[in-house]
Parts: sequence; C-alpha cells; structure tokens
Amino acid sequence: MHQEPSLRIVPAKAPVKASISDTANSLGLHDTLKYGPRSLADEIKSNPLQARLENWDDTQRTFKLTTHRNIYGLHAPMRQLMERKIVSFNPHMPAMPQSNIHLDILEGRDETLDVTDFFQIDADPPMDIHADMERKLRM
Repeated sequence: MHQEPSLRIVPAKAPVKASISDTANSLGLHDTLKYGPRSLADEIKSNPLQARLENWDDTQRTFKLTTHRNIYGLHAPMRQLMERKIVSFNPHMPAMPQSNIHLDILEGRDETLDVTDFFQIDADPPMDIHADMERKLRM
C-alpha cells in the first residue's frame, strides 16, 4: 500500500455522502432513479468520527515515517519498513496461539495494553491441526 508522504497528525475528514434529506424528491422519499438504490450500510458508516478513528493508526504511521525522512533522510523510513516486513512474517502452527512481540516492539505497542491482550476477540472454534494446515497450505 503506497501512501504519500504527509505531515498530517489527524486523519483527513471522510468524504461527505448525500443523506436521505439531500436525495429526497418532492414527496420526501428517496429518489432511486436519480440517486441509485438506498444503502443503509452507507448511512450507518457515514459517521465522520468513525472514519477518522479507523484511519488513525495509518495516519500516525505515515506522519512518523515522513518526519524521520525529513530529519534523517530517505534511508531511515526505508529501513523501518524493511524491518517491519521482516518481523511481520511469522510462520506458526495454525490452531496454536500466536504473538508477534517483535512487531509490537518496532511499532511501539509493547508497553500498551489492549482489549485483545485480555480477550480473544477473533476466537474461532477450535479445529484440528490437520484441517488448519490444509487451509493454510490451500490444499
């Protein structure tokens, strides 16, 4: 994923989408022929604060890389990105708990506590190791 160098500290505002009141016809109903089918998912996701929070980590990472590029030169962010890519490759046995402490240290998350540290958010039902290996190897 290629990002422009940016000194933005806070994520940009999400593009404003037309609301139901903007697409209403003279009777107050959504004009489907003019504006297309109404999507409730877009209406729920149209919260500008939610879009900013979803892009918060990417914006902060881009800001830090741009700052290091301006201070130390082009080699510093390239080295950081290379180190992150190397440690993000984490071969592990499926169905076993996994952790990538190396990546946490490089990204500065080693001293913070998150919800996922205490609860298994994406806990799939336990499967046998053979089925997991077949899924990993796409067999």
